Amino acid sequence: MKQILFAGVIGLFLTLVGTPLLIKLLARKGYGQYIRDDGPREHASKRGTPTMGGIAFIFATVAAYFLAKVITSYLDPQADAGPTFSGLLVLGLMVGMGLVGFLDDYIKIVKRRSLGLRAKAKMAGQLIVGIGFAVLSLQFADNRGNTPASTKLSFITDFGWSIGPVLFVIWALFMILAMSNGVNLTDGLDGLATGASVLVFGAYTFIGVWQFQESCANALTLTNPGACYEVRDPLDLAVVASALMGACLGFLWWNTSPAKIFMGDTGSLALGGVLAGLAICSRTELLMAILGGLFVLITMSVVIQVGSFRLTGKRVFRMAPLQHHFELKGWSEVLVVVRFWIIQGICVIVGLGLFYAGWAADK
Repeated sequence: MKQILFAGVIGLFLTLVGTPLLIKLLARKGYGQYIRDDGPREHASKRGTPTMGGIAFIFATVAAYFLAKVITSYLDPQADAGPTFSGLLVLGLMVGMGLVGFLDDYIKIVKRRSLGLRAKAKMAGQLIVGIGFAVLSLQFADNRGNTPASTKLSFITDFGWSIGPVLFVIWALFMILAMSNGVNLTDGLDGLATGASVLVFGAYTFIGVWQFQESCANALTLTNPGACYEVRDPLDLAVVASALMGACLGFLWWNTSPAKIFMGDTGSLALGGVLAGLAICSRTELLMAILGGLFVLITMSVVIQVGSFRLTGKRVFRMAPLQHHFELKGWSEVLVVVRFWIIQGICVIVGLGLFYAGWAADK
């Protein structure tokens, strides 16, 4: 449990201190944000704001995870504080997706090509990272036979028949791409995606701790062994989620309105990837659609807008993604962000309520 606290505090400290250093470096090199000409007029003032800020919380998360391990081992040499395969795979997914986003950002800014990576190249990068994660997550079984991921679908726990490794890889890729695009679309207002992500990572910190306490590996000490979780490394997933929560919270200090730095695709693809990784490894894949409800809502607004325009020639919203629709209706940026954070908070409460209700029902 100490690791969870250390990881969160270290992640928070590193981004609070490190982000302004990154801002100065990016500003000195002229790595500023490109702003769409067809977006809300108020956004024109953001042109040139340093981007690629995802570098800050990616680095902080990885450093916080390993420093928490080192500190815990030093304070308690008898503790089993080493990294786990689940934790390393989720972190690897975050770093890999962040690298794809970094290449996209770099080409946009440095090469002066507004579209960044070509669509095929960007998709290829995401596929390589996603397939690598999916394949490796079915390896490294523990002494109970549990691998980081399962070939069964999951909501609160695994259910139904195994879909097999091939379909699992396809399903994992769908989740990774969907969440990455969802966070990317949400990252349109100062602090919106960062604050929403903090809430989801807080939920996964709780879920990891709860799954560890009610793990089937501890069946002899549980009051009801039937209401247990077969998750390979739940406590280490909580450490990763805590490090992410702290790192994103520290980044939010600089990313909130008026933002001094944007996360860019570097950050949004990394956050989407790690959210999908946490869901897959904690056996809460379908629950992610509720816990990350704001990302789903904003993604669906784009799907509806595009679908409606292609079928009828008419737009449902004044502008998509959804947050820009409300801006064009006259809501201030801060008002949109705070209200959307509230929506995301409600989604997290509902998701955790369902998670607990599932455990209580089995009990």
